[in-house]
Amino acid sequence: MIKMTNTEKSRIILCRPAESRNIGSVCRAMKNMALKDLVIVGSKEDYNEEQVSILSVHAQDIWNNARFCSTLKEAVADCVWTAGTTRRRGKNRKEWLLLPEDFIQRCNQIPQGPIGIVFGNERTGLTDEELSECNAGLTIPANGRDGSLNLSHAVQIICYELFRSSTNLSQGYIPVTNKRLNKTIESISSNLQKMGFFKIAGKEDMELFWRSILSRAALSEGEAAYIEKTFSKAGGLFSKTQN
Repeated sequence: MIKMTNTEKSRIILCRPAESRNIGSVCRAMKNMALKDLVIVGSKEDYNEEQVSILSVHAQDIWNNARFCSTLKEAVADCVWTAGTTRRRGKNRKEWLLLPEDFIQRCNQIPQGPIGIVFGNERTGLTDEELSECNAGLTIPANGRDGSLNLSHAVQIICYELFRSSTNLSQGYIPVTNKRLNKTIESISSNLQKMGFFKIAGKEDMELFWRSILSRAALSEGEAAYIEKTFSKAGGLFSKTQN
């Protein structure tokens, strides 16, 4: 079985959206983050296509390919897992809510989709009945007084998390292992000792100092090698002055 990326297997589901412009912004958010699957619970005729187009900018294809369903149950029927977004907890709602990072971890465990992420109406959110159609609740933390996010902003945050988990957006390098770091520290201490920087008794303290500094730095292979080259060259130049 070929494992799909989180962006490939995720479906954005808008449940009864009220604003055509918000749909356009959602399309753009999805396009920016490489998501394509949009399902809207509602009728296409209820929305102003011109307003959708203005806000979608270069994501008109997301709107053109969107699927419309009459009920949320229909929209999630083929999903292997669904999360409904909400900021409210209550007796008839989910007992526990996933944070975006928890949601991504769950997505990582599912090899293929569709995984549905359900967003409610801008003013009322998801009803208790709609949330009950979802396997889990998903919440985006915000301050308690103004905790309700704009629909497209909420979609953007979740799409971004899905994109990050599907794309190599690391710092551009792989930090060296502890074993490799020990080689660098040994190079530093041995060359400093060669130059008479400390007595043999001080070598251990010096190595602990450099290990503390360089461990926090998360060195790349190139950086580790450059440090070794610098201290080796310094040690070599010192030896020449002693001859």
